[in-house]
Amino acid sequence: MEFDIFFSISQTPDSSERTPSESEMFSNFFDQVKTADNLGFGVGWVAQAHLSTEVQKGNKKPVVPHYPGEVGLCTDFVQVAHKMFSITKSMEVGSAVMSILASGGPISHAERIGSFLTLHGMDKNEKRKLHIGYSAGRFEFMARPYGIVPRDPVEELAWPALRGQIFAEASEIFLRLLNGETISSQDIRKTILTRTNFYSDEDWERVQSKAQEFRDLKITPDKIEINRRYQFEDIKTIPQDWRQELLNVVIGSHDKNLQIEANKWRPVQVFNLSITPPHIIEETHERFTTNYHKDGGAWKRSMMPRTIMVFLNDEADLTSKEKSLVARQEAKSALSIYWNALEGTIDPNKLEKATDNAVIGNVQEVVEQINARFNSDDRLMCWFDFFNHDNERVKRNMTAFMNKVVPRINGDA
Repeated sequence: MEFDIFFSISQTPDSSERTPSESEMFSNFFDQVKTADNLGFGVGWVAQAHLSTEVQKGNKKPVVPHYPGEVGLCTDFVQVAHKMFSITKSMEVGSAVMSILASGGPISHAERIGSFLTLHGMDKNEKRKLHIGYSAGRFEFMARPYGIVPRDPVEELAWPALRGQIFAEASEIFLRLLNGETISSQDIRKTILTRTNFYSDEDWERVQSKAQEFRDLKITPDKIEINRRYQFEDIKTIPQDWRQELLNVVIGSHDKNLQIEANKWRPVQVFNLSITPPHIIEETHERFTTNYHKDGGAWKRSMMPRTIMVFLNDEADLTSKEKSLVARQEAKSALSIYWNALEGTIDPNKLEKATDNAVIGNVQEVVEQINARFNSDDRLMCWFDFFNHDNERVKRNMTAFMNKVVPRINGDA
C-alpha cells in the first residue's frame, strides 16, 4: 500500500478555539512538509482555495455561512509547490484540488503549469512529478468573480446542471493546452442540455419551458444548446518545450462521462474520498481499466488517491487503552467543529458516518481499520492536520503513522 499526505492549511479555530495567524499557519505547514519528506510520504497534496470564506458569509447567498475563519490559505498552488520542492528531497507535490474555473480559468492555469514545469525540469536529473488535481471547485463563490455566473434566465434556471457542463468545457481546454495543442473555441465540445443532465423530470421541464419562452420557440425543445463560456481564436500556451513526463493529471469529479471524456485527450487519473461507498470505488476502477488513456499504461489501483482522515494517538504518557479513548475524543471534537462549520448544526448521523470513514485509535487499531477498509494496492492520502493546529503533535502523529502503522500494514514489522 502506498501513502501520501494531505495538507489543508485551514485557518480555522481548533477544539480549543485558537486560530493561528497566517504566518504561523504557513510556518507549521512547511515544517510538516519537511517532516513528511523525511518520513517517506510519496506525494504531498495541498488543498487550494480562493478568496475569503469569512467575508463571503456577508454575501446575499453565502455558500458556507457558518464556516469560521478561512477554509484554506493556499491560493496559488504553483508558487507553494516551488517552495515545497526546494525544501524536500524525495517527496513529490500535488494539488488537491486546483479549481480551473477560478483565477482566470483553464487557459491561465494551463500556461502557469507549463511555466512551472519549464523551470522545474531545467535540472536534467529532476525526476519528481508535479501532480495536478483539478476540479470545478467545491465552493461556487470562488469562481463567480471570474464570470462563472448565469448569463440569461435559461442559464439561471439550469444552473445546477449547467455548472458541471461549464467545467467539462474548461476541462477540455485545459487538457488540450497542456498537451501543447493549438486550439480555438470552435474546436471545443458544445454544451447541449438534455433530460439526462437533470435530476428530475420537473427540473428539466422548467428549463424547457423557460427556453421556449425566452428564445421565442414554437415548440418545446428536446435539447437546449448553450453558448460557449470561453470564446477565443487559435491559441497555444508558452513556454511549450517542457518535460511532459514530469506532469501527472488527476480529475476531481464523480461524473462518469467526464472521467471518460478527459481520457480522450491524455492520461487523467481520478480522486475519490474515503467516504465514497465501496461499490462506487470498484465501479470507478473498472471504468478506468477500460477507459484510461493508453499513454498512461495499464490502470493501477494506486492511480486513484483516496483521502483518509487520521486520528492517531501514540502519546508516550498514555496506556494503549487511554490512547484509544483519547483518539476517539479528539476525532469527535474535530468532526463536530467541521459539520457545525459547514451546516450550522451538528447532525449526529453525519457525525457518526464521518467517524466511521476516518481511522481512529492507537497504532494497532489504526492498522486494523486500514487493513479492513482498503485494498493492499490502494494509495491513501492521509490527512493529519484536520482542525489541529498543534504542530508538534501533528508531526508526532505523522511519525507514529509512518514508523509504526505503515510497517505493520506492508508486512515490514
